[in-house]
Amino acid sequence: MPGEQGKARCISLKMSKSRVFQFCGIISCVFMILLIIFYWNHVAIVHFYLDTAFIKVQATHFQSTLNQIQGHQNSKMPTGERITSSTATVQDNLEFKFLENTEGYQGEKSYPKINQTFNEISRAPFEEKVQGYELGINSGKTSTELEWIQNERKQNIKDACTDSSIMFSGKNRKFDDIPNKELDHLVVDDRHGIIYCYVPKVACTNWKRIMIVLSESVLKQGIPYHDPLEIPKDLVHSSNSHSTFSKFWKRYGKFSKQLMKIRLKKYTKFLFVRDPFVRLISAFRSKFAVQNNDFYSRFARQMLKLYANCSDPPETVKEAFSAGIKPTFKNFIQYLLDPQTEKEMPFNEHWKQIYRLCHPCQINYDFIGKLESLDEDASYLLKLLNVEKLVQFPTSSRNQTVASWESDWFAKIPVAWRRKLYEIYKPDFVVFGYPKPTNLLVD
Repeated sequence: MPGEQGKARCISLKMSKSRVFQFCGIISCVFMILLIIFYWNHVAIVHFYLDTAFIKVQATHFQSTLNQIQGHQNSKMPTGERITSSTATVQDNLEFKFLENTEGYQGEKSYPKINQTFNEISRAPFEEKVQGYELGINSGKTSTELEWIQNERKQNIKDACTDSSIMFSGKNRKFDDIPNKELDHLVVDDRHGIIYCYVPKVACTNWKRIMIVLSESVLKQGIPYHDPLEIPKDLVHSSNSHSTFSKFWKRYGKFSKQLMKIRLKKYTKFLFVRDPFVRLISAFRSKFAVQNNDFYSRFARQMLKLYANCSDPPETVKEAFSAGIKPTFKNFIQYLLDPQTEKEMPFNEHWKQIYRLCHPCQINYDFIGKLESLDEDASYLLKLLNVEKLVQFPTSSRNQTVASWESDWFAKIPVAWRRKLYEIYKPDFVVFGYPKPTNLLVD
């Protein structure tokens, strides 16, 4: 009996030890899993900096591989213009590889050397400003004078965004709160570290051409465009020709906003603006004063029905123009002032307020250009970006709308309507430093 009891105790002891080992094994596994999660949360973002820096420095070494990839992809497409995204393709693959677990990222202070390296690579072209010499621009201003103008424009935006007496929709929200669909005007060039917020009717066609040339995102018979004016207009405005913030969600999912904020901090950001009322005149002239079937069917027919006593407008713009039926500028202003317009559909990008397109209170732009000084600003910006030897901004005087036309265009618009219109576009006047059009707002 004692022997049997001893055996039972031994068996019980062994089972107890086995349970202890099993428990320790489980604890060890849990610990390793937590350690792996912690490691990836804090290290994955480092790889993003290294990969981006590597791409910027070693872009030429990728070219042969990229050409092979592009050749394989383009072989499936028709000859002629083919769209590509060479550097972005490699960067996307690397970002996917290392950014699968970036939740919990606590900032860049833990990686000062990597952060410094990325800063030097991505920001140097903009920050290396040479002062005191003539830029060869028509105005004859020195870079110091142009820099002062830029500082004044940026300070004006900052003042308007921090002034509690100036209120407008979306002013106080955070960047994280901006819906993804509202970020589709932010065009990204990862090759040179540039972000451009395009504003329709503010030379955006030519600036998009510049971005295509720099990013090499569109090919013609396998070769990137070098002359902006050679790029067909339909490709210029094709969504496939540009990498935009709104596309990040499809690429990176829940990590998209974090990657956007990294680029916003590291890249040079610019936009071009224009007197809001003159921009409206330009939008009307290009979309409704000439035959544009798309805008006629989407907007003009509705304007004619609601404001021009035309209950059954022709189906096509050709038929309408042949019959002398077209919306007037007054009808267009009625459409903008009608509260029902935005309830049914947000403003089209061609007349949507600039602050709603580019979010100046959430994005700290490095350069604010104005159409009124386009040639001067464009030349200065390309020099700051250190790309003036790669591309020149096209100059064109075709179809320009000038500020001196305002009085004539608004002559038939009642003063009460002008005042309401000013309230709608007042944030653009204030934020971007345009004077209040007092002469149009008084009886």
